[in-house]
Amino acid sequence: MPKAGLHDGSTIEIQVHGAGPTVLLPVDPEPAEGERAEAMRAWGADPALGRSLMEGLGDRFRVAAFDYEGHVLAHPKPATLTPDNIAADLLAVADAVGAARFAYYGYSWLALSGLQLALRTDRLDALVMGGFPPVGGPYREMLAVTRATLGLAGTATGKEATPGDWSTVEVDLSDAQARQFVTLYEALQDFDDLAAQRRITCPRLCFAGSADLIEYDERWGGTRVDIAGPIVRRRAELEALGWTVAVLDGLDHAQAMQPANALPVLGPWLAARV
Repeated sequence: MPKAGLHDGSTIEIQVHGAGPTVLLPVDPEPAEGERAEAMRAWGADPALGRSLMEGLGDRFRVAAFDYEGHVLAHPKPATLTPDNIAADLLAVADAVGAARFAYYGYSWLALSGLQLALRTDRLDALVMGGFPPVGGPYREMLAVTRATLGLAGTATGKEATPGDWSTVEVDLSDAQARQFVTLYEALQDFDDLAAQRRITCPRLCFAGSADLIEYDERWGGTRVDIAGPIVRRRAELEALGWTVAVLDGLDHAQAMQPANALPVLGPWLAARV
């Protein structure tokens, strides 16, 4: 199993599946099991999300799957999870699997990571951003959420959350785990995502559920994170900038990332362009 050395000296394992053009997929290739799997199903999530995406794309592509989110939680980078370092990590993964050129698909903060990667390399054959708008991104709102999360770090009581009710979710993160995401969004506060578009030359797709709007309660300052809005309102502008845009009717943030919903958008688009 290939391993990549990351910017902080840690290493991450990569699973490679299929043959064809390389697609980097920052997902957990190992299905969840036991209580964790049951909790994911209760929230409408596929416990084998990463594996399902790998296998769904593996008939046409060489998929390199690596659990980057799980890695940064297991090996927190409180002062160094910056756009530059994330892009360097993703390029290290590509190098580890011998991919001189590759496509990239990321969802949520891993989608914005792909945008940052596209600004720092000419090796991308295609970029797919799911669950985060390429233009009009909620960087200010996410900084507020991550700062509030940092303030709540270490306060979890172990009380079980009610599936579907985000107000019942506790913050089960350490200070270092939470702080690294504050570092990321602080580094993005001056980022002009509209001006950056002229520097992206590869084929690109963005998608989100039409109901992707998260209203955080008072613990997070009542912050409103609107993912779908900028994509829906600025669809014509995004298409003029070179993006293929897909809006998945009625789906929220968690639903749109599930393989049954993402693969019908992701697979044919990649097959047509890579």
